[in-house]
Amino acid sequence: MRIDPTVTAAAVLPLVGGPANVVSVAHCMTRLRLGLADPSRVDEEALRSLPGVLGLVVDAGSYQVVLGPGAVTQVTSAFEALLAAPTGGEPPGAARGELAGELAARGDLLREDRRRRNATPLKSALRRLANVFVPLIPALIGCGVVAGVNGLLVNAGLLPWLTPALAAVASGFMALIAVFVGLNTAKEFGGTPVLGGAVAAIVVYPGVAKLTVFGVTLSPGQGGVLGALAAALLATRVEKWCRGRVPDALDVLLTPTLTVLVAGLATLYGLMWAAGAVSTAIGTAANWLLTTTGPFAGLVLGGLFLPLVMLGLHQALIPIHATLIEQQGYTVLLPILAMAGAGQVGACLAVYVRLRHDTSLRTTIRSALPAGLLGVGEPLIYGVSLPLGRPFLTACAGGAAGGAFVGFFAMLGDRVGATAIGPSGWALFPLLAGNRGWGSLLAIYTGGLLTGYAVGFTATYLFGVPDRPRPPA
Repeated sequence: MRIDPTVTAAAVLPLVGGPANVVSVAHCMTRLRLGLADPSRVDEEALRSLPGVLGLVVDAGSYQVVLGPGAVTQVTSAFEALLAAPTGGEPPGAARGELAGELAARGDLLREDRRRRNATPLKSALRRLANVFVPLIPALIGCGVVAGVNGLLVNAGLLPWLTPALAAVASGFMALIAVFVGLNTAKEFGGTPVLGGAVAAIVVYPGVAKLTVFGVTLSPGQGGVLGALAAALLATRVEKWCRGRVPDALDVLLTPTLTVLVAGLATLYGLMWAAGAVSTAIGTAANWLLTTTGPFAGLVLGGLFLPLVMLGLHQALIPIHATLIEQQGYTVLLPILAMAGAGQVGACLAVYVRLRHDTSLRTTIRSALPAGLLGVGEPLIYGVSLPLGRPFLTACAGGAAGGAFVGFFAMLGDRVGATAIGPSGWALFPLLAGNRGWGSLLAIYTGGLLTGYAVGFTATYLFGVPDRPRPPA
């Protein structure tokens, strides 16, 4: 169902407490992420019932409204426009300022309390890591689709006059992804983005081929996104150190110079070599894992991915995906992890069939199922399987079976990968790549999805559905 972003934004705003209650606005691939002064002012029941709202997720530090890919970008823009515009329904002038200040103060206390209870150093680090890479996903998807189309044209011998241009369009971003990682890293960790990008650019500079470190000649791109991440983090630390010690009169000259010089030399004479070794190890380990223990690795990865998502630990996989895409042109892990969504769909279909008299739950499944098929799993997770309990576990079983299916063929030498991260389910088809022809990739990935659907459905139908319908909310 297509929604009007302006109407949706206007409907969401009062239900989250109005403009004075909104501290920050951001979005990822599927969710409108709001920082709220007082989360208790949210009308969750009314918000869930809005057309276009697929679910709600409350995370430490943010209130997230699931809208789905595409729609979330438009609704976020409309939401920000409403916040910027003068509104007649809020107290004017000083009164509104006092209300906002009061709410903000109360919200600071609430957020601090929630942070102490829920936030761990690991989760905080992974969240910041995700903030570096998530903004890059749209470009990865766009370039990945173009690369996939170009590969099909090259293999079919069609449009030879166009394929070099498509290759350039698809490869330009990946050739400079280190720079974008550096920009985002510095921005996320409190440095000057352009300085982070400048130091990270050293990683892809062709001139590094003239340097030898530890007896090994450096190569452009060595260390990839991990080297860029480390370089920008170091640049941020150097910049902050300088800001506190360099006199104000000399800050504009010395701080950027010292930042680029110190972090740049450290990147050339240490970080690139170390990050290159780690990147190589990641690629080697991923290939060894699937070629040696394919079905078992697929079973574990596919079965544990939903719990990882629930704990927020899946964010640690983002730089690994990016490293594999940079090295090999595709990540072999994403199609296996995508099987978790297939198990989720199968489990929710079984709930739909078994609980025939629970009209509310069946309505939720009907509205969330199309998004689930396209890889947006939050509505089914938070609206169906997780509240019921057992279907969440049987959904994991379906994901494990689908992952084992894809892993089995990887052990036989048929690697199925994805040229970008973000999409899964049916939305991953245009991004499939690997070491076999398109027909083989399509057959293996489809077989994995069908296996996940079937096992998730069967396990839930037999063991995962409560004996009694869920009581009405």
